[in-house]
Amino acid sequence: MTTRILTGITTTGTPHLGNYAGAIRPAIRASQQPGVDSFYFLADYHALIKCDDPLRIQRSRLEIAATWLAGGLDPDKVTFYRQSDIPEIPELTWLLTCVAAKGLLNRAHAYKASVDKNVEAGEDPDAGVTMGLFSYPVLMAADILMFNANKVPVGRDQIQHVEMARDIGQRFNHLFGQGKDFFTLPEAVIEESVATLPGLDGRKMSKSYDNTIPLFTSAKDMKDAISRIVTDSRAPGEAKDPDNSHLFTLFQAFSTPAQCAEFREELLQGLGWGEAKQRLFQLLDGQLAEKREYYHQLIARPADLEDILLAGATKARKLATPFLEQLREAVGLRSFRSSVQASTEVKKKAAKSARFVSFRDEDGSFRFRLLAADGEQLLLSRSFADGKSAGAVSKQLQQGGEADVRVEGLGFGLWLNGEQVADGPQFDNAEARDAAIQSLHEALAPQQD
Repeated sequence: MTTRILTGITTTGTPHLGNYAGAIRPAIRASQQPGVDSFYFLADYHALIKCDDPLRIQRSRLEIAATWLAGGLDPDKVTFYRQSDIPEIPELTWLLTCVAAKGLLNRAHAYKASVDKNVEAGEDPDAGVTMGLFSYPVLMAADILMFNANKVPVGRDQIQHVEMARDIGQRFNHLFGQGKDFFTLPEAVIEESVATLPGLDGRKMSKSYDNTIPLFTSAKDMKDAISRIVTDSRAPGEAKDPDNSHLFTLFQAFSTPAQCAEFREELLQGLGWGEAKQRLFQLLDGQLAEKREYYHQLIARPADLEDILLAGATKARKLATPFLEQLREAVGLRSFRSSVQASTEVKKKAAKSARFVSFRDEDGSFRFRLLAADGEQLLLSRSFADGKSAGAVSKQLQQGGEADVRVEGLGFGLWLNGEQVADGPQFDNAEARDAAIQSLHEALAPQQD
């Protein structure tokens, strides 16, 4: 069975070691495994939420595209594209926005952090909060659900967004699926040992803290950045505590188990911090020097990068365009032409296309409807105390239970095993009522074969 993997990176700055170890490297490794279908993208719509500098966003898009490719991503074996080149994504975002609960978005970490900061400062809770920031999780859900990703490699701080994508996708399936799940519910994937790398000051490596080590900076600049990593005051010869060393955490993220064990032992034996930083530099430079050279070659050929990304977008849209048509159909955004055609065939197809739809009523009881192929309601069940009882009755009808239709004025009721379980609509005249009863018999007939 093929597993679809999807991840992206926001284009607001120059990629650093934390981006590489926490998202890019595990994603590229996953793309090289057998039985996977990989989607990787530049999240440039997301960038607009955080950054209002067009030149910075444009530069970042170029740098991040080159980083993926220099890191080993093969565009011939994966789908590699810019988010903004897929117009179906913002349209899907709106469809999902219409089913996403505001209460769910209220709990998003980024939004809550902004509110808490405002409250602490004595300002209006929503001061400076844009709808982009508030609805960020819906756009991320659209990124994931558009391509029905099974696995989403993310940093630990993004787990909540994957869980919210599951919630929103499940809600859409429930409302419009009618027995079919449009969306696969994704799972977050984290490489535990390097999910979040520390920066120069020990906090999470982040552009917002200005504590990053740029990924493909020059060897000199990388060495200078490593020399600024904060350590304790223990002198050479004094035992160091690897488990509380940011430098050791960085080394561990890029070393083999044997290298890591050796480095740990040397720290315990009193290795000086200066020498330890030199070891980290040598380790990183050894792994990144060749990739760094390829990265700068790509940066010098932006037209080639453009061609690669547009080819990836074409590939992605071959899936996105027809899928969005299905979703538009599901929510009722249908062509009048196709609706007319469907109505001329509804009698022939009613038996095959009629469907039962279960739901929970406002009073907490459980009910079901039987809908004809054109969406017309043929039956509405009585209330049941639990979903299991409602499901058992609808299942019995579908499997050919002994149903008895009884006329009641200009309406009718459906009886099963001597008990009334559902009602038909009320009609203006007997002719319309009898036609509906005939449609009901045709709809139930296939389950009685």
